[in-house]
Formats: sequence, structure tokens, C-alpha cells
Amino acid sequence: MSKTVKNMIMRDYTTRMGEVETALVIGVRGLNAKDTTKLRAGLAKKKMKVTIVRNALAKKTFEGGKLKPLTEFFSESTALAYGGASIIELTREVVELTKAMPKVELRAAMLDGEIFKGKAGVTELSKFPTKDEAIGQVVALVISPAKKVVAQVLGPGRNVAGLVKAIEAKLEKGEAIAKAG
Repeated sequence: MSKTVKNMIMRDYTTRMGEVETALVIGVRGLNAKDTTKLRAGLAKKKMKVTIVRNALAKKTFEGGKLKPLTEFFSESTALAYGGASIIELTREVVELTKAMPKVELRAAMLDGEIFKGKAGVTELSKFPTKDEAIGQVVALVISPAKKVVAQVLGPGRNVAGLVKAIEAKLEKGEAIAKAG
């Protein structure tokens, strides 16, 4: 391959993935065209992308960039999955889609500089909460004690309101109310 073509491919990688900070490395060796299309289409619905890369050129392109730690997992037929709302949503989608495609190899994913290696690591990452889910969990934890305090404060008030209502009902019926002693 000529140097001009190599430079064009590297520019394409930079254009496509220059701003990408997190990605998933997958092996696609032995994957047929039908499965590749199914994988791409499944991810495209959620604004996620898959790019098959030439290992040496991708390593050279990502040298010194945010994706450099993932380049150690580039071997044989390699593809990078990226995009979507978060790497967690991306890994969830890829893990789900690849259940029907045993030839797809989950090699590594990166979140905040931490590498999750192999199928086990990528699957573990897919079980993490997304940013929105984590915020929801924190809000629930913060609100839970407040709900209990409000219930404790309102409890006696409800009891008094119930007693007042019972007294009112007895008075409306003309019944006598006994003094508490």
C-alpha cells in the first residue's frame, strides 16, 4: 500500500475518531457480511458506530491520543465501536447483539482511562449504571431518609386529625364525649 493511501486512511481515522475518548475493541475475525451488517445496523439505531481498522495504521494514528491504551488489543481483524450516549450503553448494546454472534470477540473497553479486558471485563462494564442511572440512585438515597423524617413528623399529626374527626362525628350525631382522665 502506498504512503499516500496510508495517509488517507490515517486521516479518515482521525476524522472519524479524533474526538472519541472511550471505545470498545472487538475482534471480527470470521464474521460474515450478514452478521457485520446486523451489528452495524443494530448499533446505528442508537447513534453508535463500528469501524474496522487496519491495526498498524490505527496504532500510529492513536499514538499519543486518548485511545492509545486500547491499541495493545489491536490484532488480527479489529473493529472499534464508539459513539452513543455513553460507553456503558455501547457495551450493553454490543454484549446483547453479540449473544447471537459467537465469532465476535470482546477484547477491551475503556472508561475514564481504566481498561476492562476481555469478555468478562466488557460484560462487567456493561453492568455499571449509566450517568443518568447513577444520578437517579443518588437522588433516591438522598430522598429516602427525608421521606422517613416527613412520615415521622406527619404520623402524630394524622393521629390527632383522626381523633378530631372522630370527635366531630360523635358531636354531629349528638353523642356525648367522655373526658380523658
